Amino acid sequence: QVQLVESGGGLVQAGGSLRLSCAASGSISSISTVGWHRQAPGKQRELVASITSAGLGNYADSVKGRFTISRDNAKNTLYLQMNSLKPEDTAVYYCKAMKWGRAYWGQGTQVTVSS
Repeated sequence: QVQLVESGGGLVQAGGSLRLSCAASGSISSISTVGWHRQAPGKQRELVASITSAGLGNYADSVKGRFTISRDNAKNTLYLQMNSLKPEDTAVYYCKAMKWGRAYWGQGTQVTVSS
């Protein structure tokens, strides 16, 4: 089992920044790709960014150039630096980890961007 706990969400004005963190615990060995997804009210959950164990990042077009994903394997923590935030970035952000083909999710953290 893998447990994921997100933090760092909050309310920010448009153009501002936030950094999300996701702390992993439990059986964290062999975790491969980790990433961030988000779900806005009335919309499907979507991929924001992911990063492989080798450090290769992948981003949704809507966040390229504004968001940066990183992972600190020594601290078992995943980060999402979000800059130049827009109201359309408002959503619940979830951390996801893949291990042996199984997906593990955190409980989510709310990000609200005011205009």
